[in-house]
Amino acid sequence: MLPDDANQIEATVRAVLRDVLGLSDDRVNAFRSETPLFGALPELDSMAVAGLLTEIEERLGILIEDDEVDGEMLETFGALVRFATAKAQ
Repeated sequence: MLPDDANQIEATVRAVLRDVLGLSDDRVNAFRSETPLFGALPELDSMAVAGLLTEIEERLGILIEDDEVDGEMLETFGALVRFATAKAQ
């Protein structure tokens, strides 16, 4: 994967978080790799996870299997981006 691809995937994950969770651009743009997500963002509850993952699948053209979804992939922004990047390869 090229660096531009990785940057595009990160930008897509940011956009999905913004659009699905209704977060502001400023808030999402401040996310760093270590920024906690699930359990730290009130907007990202168990009901929002399905919508978030579905939108990531659609925008990146990937398929996320149910058995791939766990707390680790949603723990931090960086973990979610790494997961999406690995799936997109």
